[in-house]
Amino acid sequence: MAAAGGVSPLRSCLLRLRRWGPPPAGYSSSCSPRRAASDEATIISGTQLAKQVYKEVQRDVESWMSLGNKRPHLTVILVGDNPASHTYVRNKMKAAAAVGICSEIILKPKDISQEELLDLTAKLNHDSRVNGILVQLPLPDHIDERTVCNIVAPEKDVDGFHIINIGRLCLDQPSVIPATAAAVWEIIKRTGIQTFGKNVVVAGRSKNVGMPISMLLHTDGEHERPGGDATVTITHRYTPEEQLKMHTQLADIIIVAAGIPKLITADMVKEGAVVIDVGINHIHDPLTGKTKLVGDVDFEEVKKKAGFITPVPGGVGPMTVAMLLKNTLITAKKLIY
Repeated sequence: MAAAGGVSPLRSCLLRLRRWGPPPAGYSSSCSPRRAASDEATIISGTQLAKQVYKEVQRDVESWMSLGNKRPHLTVILVGDNPASHTYVRNKMKAAAAVGICSEIILKPKDISQEELLDLTAKLNHDSRVNGILVQLPLPDHIDERTVCNIVAPEKDVDGFHIINIGRLCLDQPSVIPATAAAVWEIIKRTGIQTFGKNVVVAGRSKNVGMPISMLLHTDGEHERPGGDATVTITHRYTPEEQLKMHTQLADIIIVAAGIPKLITADMVKEGAVVIDVGINHIHDPLTGKTKLVGDVDFEEVKKKAGFITPVPGGVGPMTVAMLLKNTLITAKKLIY
C-alpha cells in the first residue's frame, strides 16, 4: 500500500539509499555498533570528517577557477576583543587559506555604533570582490544581532542567519544552512546514521542552532531540500529535568546545544543511542588551574552507553568551520540565488 503522498515505504527507502548510498561496512540499522573490545561508543571524529570536506571544497574551488571564475572571497567582520571570537575567526581564516578561498578580517572596536556596523555591512553587500560575508557573533549588547544579520545580503550570507535563508530552510527549499546545523546534518549522513522514523531529541531551541537542526531532521526526505524524516522533540531551559530525562531515554539520537556542562548524563541515554554534543563551555579546571573546553554531555560516562558520540573539542566544531567554507563556495557560485 502506498504511503501518504503516494510513495510506498519500500520506494521511499530505495530513494534514500540512492541519495545517500549504502551505509558503511559494519553499520547496524539500530544505530548502535558497539566495539566488542571496549564496549564503548564509536567516537565520531569531527576533525577527520572535516578533512574530507576540506578536500572536496578545495577540489571544487580549483574546478571553479579552471572555468575562468574568480577565487571565492570571504570577509569577516569582527567586533570587540572577545578572546573566543578572535580564536574562532583565526581558525576560519586558516581553514579558508588551506582550501584556496581568499579571506579578510575587518576589525572594529566594541564601541562601534550599530549604524556604522550596518553601513559597513551594506558596503560589503555591493562589493563585487566579496562573495561571502560573516559578522562574528556575539556582538556587544548595544547592537541588535537580528538587525545586523538581516542587513547582510541573503546571497552573501554564509552564516545562513538572514530571515530569507531561515525562511527558505523552514519551507524545505534550498538555502544557505547555518554552519553548525549543517555540520550536525553532515556528521549524521557521513557516519551512516539512519534518521528515517527515528526519535530525536534536540536540547536547545536557539534560532541559530537548535531550531535549524530540528528543521533539517524532521522534514520530508523527498522535498526540494531533503530532510531526515525523524520525529523530533525540542527541549529547552524551561523543560523540567524529569521531562527532559523522559524524552532522552526514548531517543535514538540526542543532539545537545544548550550551553550547560553535563546536562546529559548516562542515566538519561538509552543503550546504543547516538549522542551529538554541540555545547561549548569554558570551565576552570582545579587540577591544572587552566580553563578547558567541554560540551553539554558527561562524555566519559555517556560513551560507555551510547552507540555513537561526538567529543568536545574535536567533534561538531571542526565540521562547523568546514561547512562554513562550503557555504562560501555556494555563495560564490550562486548555487541558490
